[in-house]
Amino acid sequence: MTKVTHYRSVWLSDIHLGYKDCKAEYLLDFLSHSKIETLYLVGDIVDMWAMSRQFIWPKSHNQLFHRLLSLPREGTRVIYLPGNHDEPAQKYDGMVFGDVEIHRQYIHTTAEGKKLLLLHGDQFDQEVCFGPLHAWIGDKAYDLLLFVNRWYNKVRNMLGYSYWSLAGYIKSRVRGANEAIGRYRDIGCRTARESGMDGIVCGHIHHPEVSEHDGILYCNTGDWIENCSALTEDKNGKLSLMYWTEIQAQAKLHSIPGKAQTAGKRAA
Repeated sequence: MTKVTHYRSVWLSDIHLGYKDCKAEYLLDFLSHSKIETLYLVGDIVDMWAMSRQFIWPKSHNQLFHRLLSLPREGTRVIYLPGNHDEPAQKYDGMVFGDVEIHRQYIHTTAEGKKLLLLHGDQFDQEVCFGPLHAWIGDKAYDLLLFVNRWYNKVRNMLGYSYWSLAGYIKSRVRGANEAIGRYRDIGCRTARESGMDGIVCGHIHHPEVSEHDGILYCNTGDWIENCSALTEDKNGKLSLMYWTEIQAQAKLHSIPGKAQTAGKRAA
């Protein structure tokens, strides 16, 4: 029997359906193990930029797309905040398509009463980026990084190891990337403060994080390209980052006889 975890709220962003590095299978697995009251899709759900260059829509992407659309029929409220890669949907701000609500920005109140500003985060691009040339170079470097990440994990899979984000590891050690992440975080916190909010939830930069800065809560959902991460809220209002590939790896380890005890010793 599949173990199902109940969440008051879940935030997903940067799924990038239609892009070759989208980890749709992992997200489908997460959704099969989850019961969600409110699901926020925080932008870049379908990668229209990638599909305009090369149309890629494998079976897993189609299954995930229809799974997301089916959730309202199962009692989940679905709110969609379009980003830059699904920009055409921004013009439908305030409308409802089927059972999915569309907003450019939204305010979520946690079970603890904290008010969080929700947006994709592309609104901060002009303040974060160095300029068009640096943005172009960064985009090409990121494509190369994902190419290396893709083949690295194919080899890991062949050797029987679980997925691990080499791309995220490398990015965390690049000074320029960390500086840009820091500026993005600062702008997000400032925007939340100026809006009278207790915090902000965003995506866009593919860097999952939950931290507090001068009383403002900063939450970045991460992505399903590198990190397979989501922001979750339990019934008491506790916010947590969830990395599904790590949870899968732990479950697999504990399902192997004799391995659970070893894992426990390793963590101690």
